[in-house]
Amino acid sequence: MIADDLKSAYRQSMWMLVLRGLFGVALGVFILMRPVESVAVFALVVAFWALFDGFANIMRAFSVRGAAPHWWVLLLSGGISVAFGVTALYDYPALSLSFAVLWTAVWLFTAGAMGIYAALQERRARLPWTWTMVLGVLTVAAGVLAFAYPGITLAWLLGLLAAYGIISGAAMLLGAWKLHSIGRDVDRIVGTPIRA
Repeated sequence: MIADDLKSAYRQSMWMLVLRGLFGVALGVFILMRPVESVAVFALVVAFWALFDGFANIMRAFSVRGAAPHWWVLLLSGGISVAFGVTALYDYPALSLSFAVLWTAVWLFTAGAMGIYAALQERRARLPWTWTMVLGVLTVAAGVLAFAYPGITLAWLLGLLAAYGIISGAAMLLGAWKLHSIGRDVDRIVGTPIRA
């Protein structure tokens, strides 16, 4: 019984890695081969993600209403997210793409400001601080540039998504291959095939 459960878990893990790996590589290649269509899909993903996240927060708010005194915060954030998703679909693709650029710029600016603050704290504590300051200033500058040049920011975001898809997909395919070879070794030792 336990052996059957292990065999089933093994098969599911291996095939899920294969499917996720193939999907990641295909997504990365699609973004590189079809950048214009990728921007349109990216805008839809942002809008639908906001809708999904908003509905999930609203449902969670009502489920914790009796236990959490501040359940209304989840309800409010869910409502805002749903409103953004609906508006992003209505004003497709401009609002979603603007949000992605703005979010990236704010993230870089905030991370850079935190880096500068950390460098000042390191300096006050008489620790090495120069590289932390340099990285913080460069990150703030990247945030300003991301806001100033939205087209380039979108291109970088899509490039990062493509690279992530290809690299993570290849890693998952390699993991599936390793899992498959482990299965063969187990077959040889145990004498009963694990593979389907």
